[in-house]
Amino acid sequence: MTDHLFIDIRPITTLSNMRQAEVVQRETWQIPDLEIVSVHMLHALQHNGAALIGAFDGERLVGFCLGVLGTVDAPERRDQVAAARLKMYSVMAAVLPAYQGHNIGYLLKAAQRQFALRIGVRLITWTYDPLESRNAHFNIAKLGGVCQTYHVNFHGDLGGINAGLPTDRFEVEWLVTSNRVTRKMENARRPLPLSILLQSGALLINEASFNTNGHPVPPANFVSYPSNLMLVEVPTNFQAIKQQDLALAQQWRLHARTLFKQLFADGFVVTDYVTSRDADGRQRGYYLLTHESA
Repeated sequence: MTDHLFIDIRPITTLSNMRQAEVVQRETWQIPDLEIVSVHMLHALQHNGAALIGAFDGERLVGFCLGVLGTVDAPERRDQVAAARLKMYSVMAAVLPAYQGHNIGYLLKAAQRQFALRIGVRLITWTYDPLESRNAHFNIAKLGGVCQTYHVNFHGDLGGINAGLPTDRFEVEWLVTSNRVTRKMENARRPLPLSILLQSGALLINEASFNTNGHPVPPANFVSYPSNLMLVEVPTNFQAIKQQDLALAQQWRLHARTLFKQLFADGFVVTDYVTSRDADGRQRGYYLLTHESA
């Protein structure tokens, strides 16, 4: 790979490129073949209108994303036609490890957004681990997604490094026609610094301490008083915690689950993600939640 990339973003339409998508999955996530979305499944989905979009370095597929049409669950409107509840579900997005950090994921999501706009879909959703700060920055701060849904143990036991750790997930709502998303995509709306948020009345409800290994530890309880803005601290390197201290990773999982489920039930929505360095030079990460009445 050269230092100066020219990446072509275009639909994946051939079986040979779909076979390359199998390779991208395998190399990106180090998963067994049984867990890979096969060329046959990709072909069936793409042939029937799925958004299967690739990132190409020459003729080599180095990343892709897959989105399929679905419907928003509306229990109060069972009589409502499916078209009125239409959305896209972003099943997966993968970029080869050697190509990560080159804005390819962003280019793929931008193309997915354009696909949705072209066919008249206003909402794209997907899930991610709320304790993975890199994904939080990308999904919330950079793309402009919001979240008010928390899924407990969404994928069941994944094994490997995640063995015994519940696979809790945020469900992102990406309102692709909104001013918020448009401004984020145009890089015109940056997160406010932590200091400004605190000065504006945002309440940090779960400030972490640090153990002797340098890992953040969640507090036993979280503080709360009336405020329309809440800040929730999460680890900035959850992968390292999972690898070095599974008990602490489980502690963070249950802490975050309790906290976010309560905040969402109380009408709060995740609207941003910010980072800051503390007095000791440690990187800290925080979700900003805004009450729906604000």
